[in-house]
Amino acid sequence: MGNPKGFITTPRETPKRRPVDVRILDWKEVYEEQPIENLREQAGRCMDCGIPFCHSGCPLGNLIPEWNDLMYRGEKSNAIDRLHATNNFPEFTGRLCPAPCETACVVGINRDPVTIKQVELRTIEDAFKDGRVTPQSPDRITGKTVAVIGSGPAGLAAAQQLTRAGHTVVVYERAEKVGGLLRYGIPEFKMEKYILDRRINQMESEGTRFRAGVNVGIDITGAELKKKFDAIVLAVGATKWRDLDIPGRENKGIYQAMEYLPWGNKQGLGLLDGNPPINASGKNVVILGGGDTGADCLGTAIRQGATSVTQLEIMPRPTEERPSGQPWPTYPMIYRVSSAHEELDNRIFSVSTESFVGDGNGNLKAIKIVETKFVDGKFEKVPGTERELPADLVFLAMGFTGPEKSDLISQLEVELDDRGNIKRNSDFESTEKGIFIAGDAGRGQSLIVWAIAEGRSVAAAVDKYLMGDSALPAPIEPTTRPLTV
Repeated sequence: MGNPKGFITTPRETPKRRPVDVRILDWKEVYEEQPIENLREQAGRCMDCGIPFCHSGCPLGNLIPEWNDLMYRGEKSNAIDRLHATNNFPEFTGRLCPAPCETACVVGINRDPVTIKQVELRTIEDAFKDGRVTPQSPDRITGKTVAVIGSGPAGLAAAQQLTRAGHTVVVYERAEKVGGLLRYGIPEFKMEKYILDRRINQMESEGTRFRAGVNVGIDITGAELKKKFDAIVLAVGATKWRDLDIPGRENKGIYQAMEYLPWGNKQGLGLLDGNPPINASGKNVVILGGGDTGADCLGTAIRQGATSVTQLEIMPRPTEERPSGQPWPTYPMIYRVSSAHEELDNRIFSVSTESFVGDGNGNLKAIKIVETKFVDGKFEKVPGTERELPADLVFLAMGFTGPEKSDLISQLEVELDDRGNIKRNSDFESTEKGIFIAGDAGRGQSLIVWAIAEGRSVAAAVDKYLMGDSALPAPIEPTTRPLTV
């Protein structure tokens, strides 16, 4: 360990966010760069805890105490080597992961945990800045071919690992550009897209081939894939969004979050000639769902110039402190303030949407809500609490229920489990030989860090299937789950 008393003498300090009145005028990332000396002091808070539970909090098994110590000592080259040993894309997780490693940090038992996520981000960003992130081309080519369907974090991780193992990998993406939700679902103010593009460029230099704008199942059939490739990785995500079938749903002005956010991204990148088709400018906006996706909609609507934005959540307001039923080292459900909520926090908890109210011409004008209470495991309405909220736009950010039931699923003849995810065995292989399932398509909706872990593990399984054995790391099994009580 670096500083034996660092966790006692140094308080936790995170990077400062740009002033609210400044950052809402643009789409750039909200965080300022933390001075390197401050960062090293934060890394020095990592204690010699004996059993680093942060390893258990993180499904990648990141070597957190090691690279914390190396960054504290100023050994940046060694630090990035240890970080890349377990994580293909720390520049993604350092921005987007909710950091279950920090809630599992031993220091966090009775103090503020180590700023693991920030040390991780600075380690990779300094490496990129100094030119120390270079292509890692394979030493040999195996002659085996692999198709990866989907270019989100799971698909990219699997593709990079398999390319480095010497296989010829082609990544198919139905959108016009590669990146999946990283490109189209994550707002620019959370991760600017050049961050994604530079990693894609590295992967191309290593030999990974990308085919964007190809809708697999239509442009190329499942039968053609089976004939052309020795193995197939399905990393299509859990993109079947949860809807709200209540009176008034037919009114215009009600959209899924993922119908809205891609337009916001294009607007932020200056790719539109005019205003986006779904535009919050000058409108009363209501967001249904209190998670990260809802916060992404909030930040986007603010930057578009919404008149008002209200975010609704059916669950009660979480506590400020860790609940007794979610003890260390589990990930607690506590009240959190994202950068978007810092810009405008108008959250209403313990409410349910009763109906969408139209103006009589097919357009949305309001929503009717009612307060709820949680009784015997279910929500009950509180009589006499009904009211209307003005709403010109409503965004549904209520999560996803599994992969889309596309033509590809039926063409490949893979089976689904009772939760609607693609069924797979202990080797991540589907019910069809040679077809492997990575990420949310098999696990269900999850976190980016789990997607990368899945991609790495699936790559090891595919490599073993093709070659009889594999030296690639496999951090998790299909049945591995987050720390729970």
